[in-house]
Amino acid sequence: MTAAPDTQRGRARLRRAALWLAVVAALFATTFLLLGGREGLILWYVRYFIRTEGAPTQTVHWQVAPSTAARSPLPRLDNALALLDTGAVPQPPNIVLIVADDLGIHDLTLHGEGIAKGLVPTPNINRLALQGAEFTTAYAGNATCSPSRAALLTGRYATRVGVEYTPVPVAFSRALAAHRSQGQRHQNIFHSERVDQSPPYEQMGLPTSEISLARLLKEAGYHTVHIGKWHLGEAAAFSPQAHGFDETLGFMAGASLFLPENSPEVVNAKQTFDPIDTFLWAAHPWQVRFNGGAPFKPPRYLTDYFTDEALRVISANRQRPFFLYLAYNAPHTPLQAIREDYAALAGIPDHTRRVYGGMVRSLDRNIGRVIAALEAQSLADNTLVIFTSDNGAPHSNGLQGLNAPYRGWKATFFEGGLRVPYFFYWPHRIAPGTRYSAPVAHVDVFSTAATAAGAVIPHDRRIDGVNLLPLVLPTPKHTATVALPPPHPQLFWRSGSYRALRAGDWKLQVTERPRRTWLFNLAVDPTEHDDQAAREPARVAQLKAQLLAIDATQVKPLWPSLLEGAIAIDKPLNQPTLVTDDYIYWSN
Repeated sequence: MTAAPDTQRGRARLRRAALWLAVVAALFATTFLLLGGREGLILWYVRYFIRTEGAPTQTVHWQVAPSTAARSPLPRLDNALALLDTGAVPQPPNIVLIVADDLGIHDLTLHGEGIAKGLVPTPNINRLALQGAEFTTAYAGNATCSPSRAALLTGRYATRVGVEYTPVPVAFSRALAAHRSQGQRHQNIFHSERVDQSPPYEQMGLPTSEISLARLLKEAGYHTVHIGKWHLGEAAAFSPQAHGFDETLGFMAGASLFLPENSPEVVNAKQTFDPIDTFLWAAHPWQVRFNGGAPFKPPRYLTDYFTDEALRVISANRQRPFFLYLAYNAPHTPLQAIREDYAALAGIPDHTRRVYGGMVRSLDRNIGRVIAALEAQSLADNTLVIFTSDNGAPHSNGLQGLNAPYRGWKATFFEGGLRVPYFFYWPHRIAPGTRYSAPVAHVDVFSTAATAAGAVIPHDRRIDGVNLLPLVLPTPKHTATVALPPPHPQLFWRSGSYRALRAGDWKLQVTERPRRTWLFNLAVDPTEHDDQAAREPARVAQLKAQLLAIDATQVKPLWPSLLEGAIAIDKPLNQPTLVTDDYIYWSN
């Protein structure tokens, strides 16, 4: 007995439909795998549906100071401190704050071989220390970008202003959590239960209820300019202009390409083992904004371009006091060097280190251009230049030794993540070769610059930083030399449940994942290799009490941490980890 024709046709249609479903599923699965699975699918979406391209290059028109009488003569070197103390400086100094991005303390050749056994000298950055003041025990405001920048610009712990974590899109956190690093024992954790508590990425930023250095100096009569990276909020409510900058040129996010990926002028080094690097190549076009306008493409390599515009700002404002916040994004990833710098480093065999070296070489050359411009405009003697980095170098570059001799990386509270170069350069005010060894921090920039400018430091809030000028300016003539106490009896850092305290020579680190306490005596063990927590239980208890007391005065983060990233303390990301390796989970 045979089936009815309608039944046979129905079964045939079902077989064809099943076949088509199988083909579609196979195509989807193949595409999914070719894109790199869930992570690749996210990155594909970011590249083609979120990323935008800027308009063609445009000329920036900076405000020009009106012509005025020449600046008043400056006080002699031996009288500078007395005049600052009395507020009687006849002409406020210009202030130039130069911040590098993820620059390792060993990247400079000031006290060692630098990146590649001396093949990447940094004479221009070194000069700021050699002919000015070097703070040899200087700490970042935090171990990642945005919190450090918040501390720099407000003089307050980032955890006191709510900027505990670096703003990142949810898609970025998802992509990092989806990544499975080869050879890494500990994988990243994504907190999906916190997504609903997270504001839109554009609404994550430094509140304008905080008083920024730019706003303070603007009220004191300064013209204030920001050039470079911002990363303290993308919405207009958090923009540089909302925080007191008269003019701003740069990008609002955490990173940018330096040149288009396919430019004939650039050499790229992609870190395929690093999900952050992969995301950046997918998400970030090559573009900047001027005064919050539409994004446009800069005319050349970003470090060179930012310097070009900084020189124009210096020239435009030579007749009035100005504050220039020059926030380079070098040598942050994506790693890109111009061919000229790459070719000059042929002695470096490793491609990634050579590209990275080219970026540092460019950064050093451009900082030299800034100093030369101040000299050419006869402004150097009346300009306080402050140089630092936002934090230590990251493990994600895959380059060992960038923070040597210290352990740890960016996104850890070991010395390698927190110790930064910190130089003051003020010719004929600060004597060449001045060195100061007690701990100082990013929060001190605010009070130092404000005092130099004659601005009134706010008294309606806790300012964690102090004025460092008395520590490096010469004692006035006919004044008894008085030994000043260290500026910070203790320093504090927090990122989620990971916290650290330096009190005197002792440093305590406490983390919940893994549940671990480290205690180091930095006077005899500055590189943190001898953990004394088990041998010093009473000291651990004492320092924990101090840490908790400070922690209780901080505020709740303005947005939650969606990601916990595992970081090996002693190995870059491209090296496999062992069960014996120390590690932490960094909240962001």
